[in-house]
Amino acid sequence: MNLNLGLRISEEGADPERLAVLASYLRAELLRLEVENVAALQTGAPPPGTRASEVTAAGGLLVTFGQAAGGLRSVVSVIRDWLLRGGNRPGRMVRLELDGDMLELSQASSTDQERLIELFVNRHTIGS
Repeated sequence: MNLNLGLRISEEGADPERLAVLASYLRAELLRLEVENVAALQTGAPPPGTRASEVTAAGGLLVTFGQAAGGLRSVVSVIRDWLLRGGNRPGRMVRLELDGDMLELSQASSTDQERLIELFVNRHTIGS
């Protein structure tokens, strides 16, 4: 069984184009992992009369991977490292959602983030 992890990137003052660029950078890094897919996060059906088949969330990604603890841990680790390399960008954050459970990674201390990541990963892995 595969897991689907939804990601939403936000950054203070960023417009949808900026969020799309940030998402493309993060997507490229996530695709280097052993994941099944990293795609734009779909938010539902388009408004009536439009040609699009689905609407995507600006700065949103959907990561599909196996249920092994290492897979989720690797994905979350890449996201955290990506955030840290972003420097002190005001208000940059990635919200992760898995099975209705959410984790927000931002400019919290490294110790706090590690503790939160460990709790999140443990709740969503088999045999932990």
